[in-house]
Amino acid sequence: MATMVMESIGRVFISLQQIRQVPRLLTEAAPSMPGTVTDSEVPAYFRERYISTGYRPLEQSWRYYFQSTFQRHNETINVWTHLLAFLLLLVKLRQLADTADFVNDPHSWPLLILVISSLTYSAFSVAAHLLGGKSELCHYLFYFLDYVGVAQYQYGSAVVHFYYAVDEAMHRNIQGIFMPAATILSCLSCLGCCYGKYCSHTSPRWVRKVCQVVPSALAYMWDSSPVARRIFLWSSDDPTVVYHFGQVAFFLSCALFFTFPLLERCLPGRCDFVGQSHQVFHVLLSCCTFCQIHACYLDYVHRRQLYLRLHDSGDAALFVGLYVLVLVGCALITAFMLRKVKQVLDFKMKSK
Repeated sequence: MATMVMESIGRVFISLQQIRQVPRLLTEAAPSMPGTVTDSEVPAYFRERYISTGYRPLEQSWRYYFQSTFQRHNETINVWTHLLAFLLLLVKLRQLADTADFVNDPHSWPLLILVISSLTYSAFSVAAHLLGGKSELCHYLFYFLDYVGVAQYQYGSAVVHFYYAVDEAMHRNIQGIFMPAATILSCLSCLGCCYGKYCSHTSPRWVRKVCQVVPSALAYMWDSSPVARRIFLWSSDDPTVVYHFGQVAFFLSCALFFTFPLLERCLPGRCDFVGQSHQVFHVLLSCCTFCQIHACYLDYVHRRQLYLRLHDSGDAALFVGLYVLVLVGCALITAFMLRKVKQVLDFKMKSK
């Protein structure tokens, strides 16, 4: 009996010893992660104003940049804010699929476009902040994709606002021009953002901001005009307007933080890892998106009789086609701008 007890204790002791070795084994198995560097150790086009440290070194392996998801650097919060938003959007899509027939009900397709476009911009944003630091070419490539995500989300916003939020009087005046104009403005927004990024290191900073902000602002004002009219004509028996008002308030707030680095300017050197204006922009934009999706879902449920009168049975399919057109147009714009970037990079290499 005593022998059996001693053998059992011995096995437990050996198991505990093995468990204690697990952290060391994992450390030895995992490749060492280079530490972050200061702004003086990365090229100028990677530097952000008032952010002095926390940059990842360039030209590392792809594995390093993927693993840096769990590393502390100045893009960590930017990655995780939209990564978490992406996961929550997947949950939201699953919830919506329980009540909206996305397969057999064409009138639910605009809502589906909005959710898909929201997932796309979140995923592209994660890719840009996670992988855009590998090289100069990757920097342009992934941020161009980020701008494609923004542009197609603008179109997604336009289609749900025109389909569900518009009133009859406004619909009569804009029905033939609203969605074609939204399609063009989305592509122009992508072009402006890509061009602003392309010339950002050879032109003053304000040129980049003008190229990025002005087309996007025009697209937003046009896309949200049905919502603005809805808020202006606010009725107490329309509880959905609260969520429409929320999405507008969140968007205007995040536009402020995107345009002006308020926190970094007030606290230079203290926002390198947490507290950047762009991080706040990500959070507010995600809140805007969820308010928007919920508002449009309520309109989809409660305004059915109205949008059935306003829209023909083929309108939803047409708007899906225009969404595909936006994606194709933005892809062509990105390919064109990336080609110009490669020409500049090749010229720089030959000049060395």
